[in-house]
Formats: sequence, structure tokens, C-alpha cells
Amino acid sequence: MSTSKFEHFSGFVLTKQQFKTQNGFALCYWLATDHGPVRAIVDQQEAVFFILASDLEWATNALADQHIQVRTSILPLKTFQQQIVAALYFRSLTDFYNAKKYLSTHHIRILEGDIRHSERYLMERFIRGSAQVAGNLKRGQSFSTLSSTKMKSCNYLPTLKMLSLDIECSGKGILYSVGLFGQDISLVIMVGEPQDTTQDIQWVNDETQLLLALELAINEYDPDVIIGWNIIDFDFTLLVRRAEQLGIELKLGRAAQKVQLKDSKVGKLLVPGRVVLDGIDTLKNATYQFSSFSLANVAHQLLGESKLIDSDDRLAEIEWQFKHDKLSLAAYNLKDCQLVWDIFEQEKLLDFALLRTQLTGLDIERQGGSVAAFVNLYLPLMHRSGYVAPNLGDHDVHFSSPGGYVMNSEPGLYKNVIVLDFKSLYPSIIRTFLIDPIGLIEGLANPENAVTGYHEAFFSRTEHHLPKLIDHLWQARDEAKAAKDKMRSQAIKIIMNSFYGVLGSTGCRFYDPRLASSITLRGHDIMLKTRAEIERLGFRVIYGDTDSTFVALNDEFDTQLCQQTGRDLERHINDFWQNYCENNDGLTSYLELEFETIYSPFFMPTIRGSVTGSKKRYVGQVEGESGSLLVFKGMETVRSDWTELARQFQQELFERIFAGESVEVYIKQTISDLMAGKLNHLLVYRKRLGQNLSEYVKNIPPHAQAALKFQLDNPDKHFQRGQWIEYILSQSGPIMVSGGPVIPDLEHYLEKQLRPIAESILPTINLTFERFLSGQEEMF
Repeated sequence: MSTSKFEHFSGFVLTKQQFKTQNGFALCYWLATDHGPVRAIVDQQEAVFFILASDLEWATNALADQHIQVRTSILPLKTFQQQIVAALYFRSLTDFYNAKKYLSTHHIRILEGDIRHSERYLMERFIRGSAQVAGNLKRGQSFSTLSSTKMKSCNYLPTLKMLSLDIECSGKGILYSVGLFGQDISLVIMVGEPQDTTQDIQWVNDETQLLLALELAINEYDPDVIIGWNIIDFDFTLLVRRAEQLGIELKLGRAAQKVQLKDSKVGKLLVPGRVVLDGIDTLKNATYQFSSFSLANVAHQLLGESKLIDSDDRLAEIEWQFKHDKLSLAAYNLKDCQLVWDIFEQEKLLDFALLRTQLTGLDIERQGGSVAAFVNLYLPLMHRSGYVAPNLGDHDVHFSSPGGYVMNSEPGLYKNVIVLDFKSLYPSIIRTFLIDPIGLIEGLANPENAVTGYHEAFFSRTEHHLPKLIDHLWQARDEAKAAKDKMRSQAIKIIMNSFYGVLGSTGCRFYDPRLASSITLRGHDIMLKTRAEIERLGFRVIYGDTDSTFVALNDEFDTQLCQQTGRDLERHINDFWQNYCENNDGLTSYLELEFETIYSPFFMPTIRGSVTGSKKRYVGQVEGESGSLLVFKGMETVRSDWTELARQFQQELFERIFAGESVEVYIKQTISDLMAGKLNHLLVYRKRLGQNLSEYVKNIPPHAQAALKFQLDNPDKHFQRGQWIEYILSQSGPIMVSGGPVIPDLEHYLEKQLRPIAESILPTINLTFERFLSGQEEMF
């Protein structure tokens, strides 16, 4: 029989819970450690919220009348309005929630009442995933239990055991099979009669046996992390719902604990002791971008592999295979598991999720959560400055903050253009000009010792946290860059850049438009002064966008001279801002301009039908390791809703013009081939349904029209929101490609695909598209 022994060791928090005990309530943290999973119990806890000290006497008497047990204390804390607060502590979670409800009903202002104690406990100890723990350890066969636990922050990174899970089911949600794939497992649990096969298939009689077999397989394999594709909103949601309908407690958690599913966006799923990580959300958090986040598309883009079923009507094929070819369905099920596993392994997505937790303190599976990450990082620092956090909407300042500065462009074709980018402009503004929620409160109270912001904002020169927090992250990112740790560098960049968005979000308790405006308007001023200084030096600025300045250089400059000019401007502008900040505000400038790119040539188009230069649209040629490369920004080539005809035409047109070659013959031949029907294979539009097909009633877009027509001829075909529709525009309207032979409306493609592209660039080289249509061929 195992006995308890006092021990201390490092672990990484996988999941957390809070629960009632005979003596009040306790916290439970499941930890991954070098010695296996540990269930750490932190007992004798008190939940807390704050009220104004002026309300304390009434609140204490009122709660006593309601038989609610509470301990109170006046603390050296105050609100942003400089009001002293009192803390109310509860040993019972029931008393905590009842007190919140009762006091709110009687219009008592409650502060920080929405922070779960299991999160506050970690937050106040600066524990961000990694924890040094100590207590009485009782070792068990599959996990150990730590009681009387004490925790503090540390640096520890675990090695986690991962399992990929995927289910197959009917259109009505009837379970067919579950696939499991990992380092030492490759298994499909399938409903059906046993068949001879070399595949590892566990045959079961019905859904009930399938769920029980799944429970046994997961508990035996004992993963720390379960991964999948849309795994929370689809796979686990369906598994839990079917288990409920079949009267089964789905005990997939450690210590035979059941899965908990709630109707909420945050913390929807809890599998005690195991992290459930969705591949789609993790990729989005890491700023990956795809035209579609379907497994088929992402696997093709990242792995060069395909799903075993990738038809337009995948569900129908799955249902057919379950009835007639279960071995193929098992192979398909397992292949999906393996694709997800391979994506996670190749892109190191679990490493990214762990790193994000170490940087922000958010749960490993918590997706999005920029506001929550900011609160995690800022709240304990704010408390140490003597403040409690405000509630949403507590400020009384209301106006809209402007976005980033975008200059008017000077359209045209340029031989040499260099781009100068401010490195992490908004974080560097926060760091330089001391922009901070507490800094704003203290600065307004003591403007004589403050930096002037915008809209009558002042920021304390001495009382602030966010600039120091960014300074710490900035140094960590520089270290990551030096170590060529691209993942850590990218993760830190994402977090730093999110701070401006958080301060500008009405969904954040620290929102104040003076904060956001003092960042963006400072950015406007920096961009304008940078442009003025570059032009004072005799250079021509042709465009600027948020943090980037585009400078046209002399056509006679070679690559070496362009590079030298870029480096000289970088050095000069950085010196300019150092001197400006020191001389005007007595501040150290952390603004850092970087010479980023040489475009040679470079084209800035006009707005269609206008002589005014466009914004956020350009084409430039850069020299890479494998030769010249065209970079398209905001043009048809990078838009998924334009045809391959348009993309190829634009690409070829710019390649020829940038190379100084004639385009007349190419344009004429393209028009001739189009009208002769030789390019019909390039005329397909591809667009995703923004809603279910039945929801399109008025102003039905072409791709939905095509799907509706197809459905009339194929009543068994159903389309859902998010599905891609491929169609061709015929003279009778849009027709789906899979609907049979289509005669395209070639005039439409000439006018709506080729003409806009040609007219954006041809005037620059003294040509018009009309000349190619009017029979004036003397130029050839």
C-alpha cells in the first residue's frame, strides 16, 4: 500500500478544476511531470471579490441576514477612481456565488468577481504553465496524488504524450467508428461484424460498445494531449451527446473522471488530466493562413498529401462505405488521424501551444484569448501597484479611436523602390511613450510628471507596467532571433502585437479610447515625421501603410547602391527619433526602423476608373535565392475569388513588363485564345458558401445561384455553410462545374477578368486595352 511522502518537483499544468470539500473548497491541478501524471490538490481555499469600502458595513449586515459566511478585510487597494476597496473572502463556492448575486441585485458594485479562483491562484503566483510544487505525494499505478500542495513559478517544459482522434458517423450523428493514432497506437474501433484484414481494427456490436471500447483504449494509452480537426465542436461534442443519449458516462479523463461539456465559448470542454487541442484553432493562433482550413486543403498545402475520401459529397461516400466497404472506411478514418498527427509534428504545433502558455499563462488549449492573456499578465502587476481591476465600461470616456495611418500613394511604374519598416511599431510606441492603463490613471493625477498622450491623456513616467512587460518580451524575442528560434520569436511577436488590439477592444476591462488613440495617433505622427525627414534628405516617398514607408530611388541606382541607401536611411531615421524623443520629451526611443526590401521594378496602380493612387495594392519584384520573384499585394493573383485565367494573365503581364519585354502579342493571343474557347479550363470561379444554401433569399450571389440550380437537378445533393462552390459563368447565368458541360459567356470573362487587369497597368506603358478590341493592329 502506497504511503505519502513530502516531495517537491516541477510540473506543467494540463487542466484545472475547483470543487467543494467538507472544509470549503479546493483546487485540483493535473500536472505533467518527469515522473508521470500528478493530481495536485490545493485545499482550504477562499474565493474573493472586492467591493467599495463605503459599502462594506451594509454588505456585511446584508450577507449575515442571508446566512452567507464571509470574511472581510480593508486592503491597501483602490479603484481607478481612487476609491478604497474591501475584500470579501468565502470558504464556500456556494456562498461566493450567492453573495455575488445578492449584492449585484442590490446595486453593490462588485469588482473582479468574474475571475475563477483556480485561475487567480496561478495568476497571482506568476505561474504560466510551469510550476514548482511541493506537498505530500502518494504514488499510484497510473497517476500520483499530491496533497497539501504549495505552488510557485518556475521554468519547466514537459515531454507530453499525444494521441490523434477522429470519428466517422452518419448524417444524423450515429457513430460508425473512431480512429486513434499515436507514437505507439494505430487503431480503429468499428461497429460491425469482424472481417479479415491486416489493419488494426477492433470490431464492436453497437455504439455503446464503441464508446466503452474508446474509454478503455484512451485510459490504457493514457495520453496527455488529444488532438484532432474541429475536435471540440464536432468529435467530442458528438461523443458526449451520443453517450448521454445512450445513458453512458463517458469517462475519458484521468482518475476515471467523466468528460464535461458546457454551452460556452471558453472552457467548453474539460477532460480532467488531458488537454484537447484543435488543429484548426492552433494553426490560426499561430497566424497560419489558408484559403480553406479543411483538413484536405491544409494537408495538401503542408504535407502534399490527400484524404482518402475527398469528393464533393463526402458524407454520402462515408455512409456508403459503412454499409458496403467498412475496411475502406477504417483506412479513411485512420488516415485522417495520421494527417492531423503529421501536421502537428511537422509544424510543431504542440510546442507552439506550450510556448504560448509559458508566455501568457493561458490554458494550453485556450484559443484566441488575447484579452484573457493580457489580464493574466497585467492583473497581478496592477495589484502590486495598489489597484483592483475595473469592470467593463467603468470608464466615462467615449469616442472612436482611429486605425493605422495609410498615406495616399503616387501611382506609377518605378525602377527602384525600397521599403523601410518600423519593427513592431505599436509595441515600440507603448514602450517609448510609456502607454499603460495604470500609467494613464497616475498620469492624469500627476500631469507634471507625465508624458503627454492624445485626447487629453497623460502617462506617468514612473508608475507603469506595460512598457516593462514589452521590454521583457522584446529582449526575449531578440534572444530567440539570435538563437534562430523562429517559433518562439513568432509567438512573442503575436503576443506583443495583440496588446494594442486589447487596449482598443471594448471587450477588455482595461479599455479606454485614450489608450488606443495615444498609440495609433502617435503612429500617424511618426509616419508623417518620418516621411518629412526622408523628403528633406531629397528622396521621394510614394506610399506608406501603418508602419511601412516606400521610397522611390533614382532609376540609375544599381542593387548595391539601393542597399547602401536603404542602410543609410535606416541609420539616419533611427538617430532622428533618438534625438527627437530625448530633446522633446526626455524619453529613450525604442522606435526601430529596418531597411526591409528592394523592389525592382515596382508598380503602384490607380483606383479603378480614377487617376488616384490605390492603397494596399501593389506589385514588386524582389531578388531571392532562386532568382526573381513577383510579390503581389491585394491584387487579383492573391484573391481566391478570381479565376485562374485572371491570375495567369496578371502574372505573365507583369513578368513581361518588369522584364522590359513587349506585351502586345501576348495580350492579343490571350484574347484570341479566350474567344476561341481554348482557355475554357481556366474560367472556373471558386467561392465558399457564407451560409447554408437555404438561407440565401435576397441578393443571391453567383456561387449560391449555381448551387441552387444544381440542387434543383439533383434533389439528393445538399450544400452547407463553408462548402466550396466551383462554377462557370454561362450566358444563362452561373453553372456548377460538376453540373455537366457548360458554354461560358466569353464576353463576361473578357470584360470582367482580363480588362480590369490590363487597364490597371497598360496606361503606364502608353497602351490601352481598347486598342486590342478595336482591330487597330498596326502596333504589331
